Amino acid sequence: MTRTGKAFRETRETRISAEITLDGTGVCRASTGYRFLDHMITTLAKHSLIDITLYAEGDMRHHVVEDTAIVLGQAFDKALGDRVGIKRFGYAIVPMDEALALAAVDLVKRPKPVIKLKTVLDTVEDIPVSEITHFLESFTTSLNATIHIRVLSGMDDHHKVEAAFKALAQAIKQAIEH
Repeated sequence: MTRTGKAFRETRETRISAEITLDGTGVCRASTGYRFLDHMITTLAKHSLIDITLYAEGDMRHHVVEDTAIVLGQAFDKALGDRVGIKRFGYAIVPMDEALALAAVDLVKRPKPVIKLKTVLDTVEDIPVSEITHFLESFTTSLNATIHIRVLSGMDDHHKVEAAFKALAQAIKQAIEH
């Protein structure tokens, strides 16, 4: 049985749709209007081997980033169903050039995000770091999971955040295994 989940959210500020296949190949079609966010969602799909199709539009960046995270987490939650028979826990330490990040996931149905990106700059590409952190926190909460992400070292903020998303992808891949 293929594990899939769909979610949709329409408010006065945003219109977001997401569809995921947990047992995929890492194919991603993400369009949020923000290049770095699309890049991170694509990275999440590629390194978890989860297929993601996501479209988002909205009035301002904060609303799009937050609602995208909520909808993506809801789609994951639906795809996981009752979560019986999955490994539940996953963890990874991932390098990206000089950066090193750790992620640990528990799909326990108790939302608790603990995110430490250790960035220096306020913005990475076209997204403020505060929005990236908020994305990860909102995703964790709507996925209904405990997720710890910690950047251990690095110089380049882009590499730190990308290593964090790759580590998250690997941890999720492990946690959803049968």
